[in-house]
Amino acid sequence: MKTTTTTSSNKKMKTTTSKWTLTSLPEDLVLSIIARVPILFYPILSLVSKSFRTLVASPSLYKARSLLGRRESRLYVCVDVCDYYKNGPSWFTLCRKPDGTSSSSNKEDVKSGDYVLARVPIPHSPWVASMSLVAVGSDIYNVSALEPHSRSSSSVSILDCTSHTWRQGPSLPVELFRVSATLLDQKIYVAGLCEEEEEDGSDSKKNSLAVLDTKTHVCDVVPVPRSLGNGRDVSLSTCVGGKVSLVIGSNVVDYNPTQGSWEEVGDSMPVYMRSRCFCKVDDVLYSCSYDRVLRWYDPEARTWNHVKGLVGLPKLPRGTFAGMADYGGKLAVLWHQICFDREMLWCVQIALERPNTCEIWGNVEWRARVLDVPYSSLTSFHKVLSATL
Repeated sequence: MKTTTTTSSNKKMKTTTSKWTLTSLPEDLVLSIIARVPILFYPILSLVSKSFRTLVASPSLYKARSLLGRRESRLYVCVDVCDYYKNGPSWFTLCRKPDGTSSSSNKEDVKSGDYVLARVPIPHSPWVASMSLVAVGSDIYNVSALEPHSRSSSSVSILDCTSHTWRQGPSLPVELFRVSATLLDQKIYVAGLCEEEEEDGSDSKKNSLAVLDTKTHVCDVVPVPRSLGNGRDVSLSTCVGGKVSLVIGSNVVDYNPTQGSWEEVGDSMPVYMRSRCFCKVDDVLYSCSYDRVLRWYDPEARTWNHVKGLVGLPKLPRGTFAGMADYGGKLAVLWHQICFDREMLWCVQIALERPNTCEIWGNVEWRARVLDVPYSSLTSFHKVLSATL
């Protein structure tokens, strides 16, 4: 007798699905995955969960990024908001918009970037000054910044951009005020004024140059000859061509660290540095001064020249603050704009090309309105910096 087995057609097959999440993977695998994510998305990742927030602040993550060759530049903006005297300066970092929507109404405008400034919660941020901030690798140094009602300072604070926490650095060997700091070969050169007592007991001020080695944290002082700059006060500093350039009065004085020598080089450089909107990219000094024209400085000819090209760069408003920084070998320019009852920060990224020694061309890669707040929210603008993480 033949028997057959049949399966009822109305019998339903039950299927089970298992939920999968990234955090269910082994920790080292999650670390390897997140280390490959562009750093522009890290502020968004930190909002996903507490575990992701802990991960993006982990030193292990940035060590993994370094081992994988994934280190990138991260743009920071330091401003004062209306509660500055209560909570100190506010810090923002550039990130991608979570929804990927552009601020431009024209969807075909490829130059409108999907970028925004995200506020970074940094507790107990010390007082800062625009020229006292210097980015070195994954750290931002706040050098000799004055506390309220203080005349001078030798303090150094260091912001760890991986964990967004401050730590105390080595004190400078001399107290300075009205400082201007610049970086050359992993050493921070801090130009400023220091007080000294004369033979008759009176106080006088003199220019001084403190040097902080960021690798060894050894500090030193380089005497600035009184004869330089006709005895005027140092006001600004930068570095080009392996030399530290100090603006003293209306002249520029170069210090050569290798030779330990000083040289007065004229008065052409400070002309477009007075607005303090300048930075160096690939050893070329760029400025966007009060007239809001983008220029570069030729140290051989000692002249400022217009950056050519810049198609798509809007006319920047005068009379408001602006800043610029080396952003991974490109130029990031931020500017402030007031429109009725709103205040906005705009950002543009410019790729630079030097076809010959006489000209530099700029290509606007994207521009975006990165911050939009009610009027009177922003009281002042300190600096744009780029850390490497």
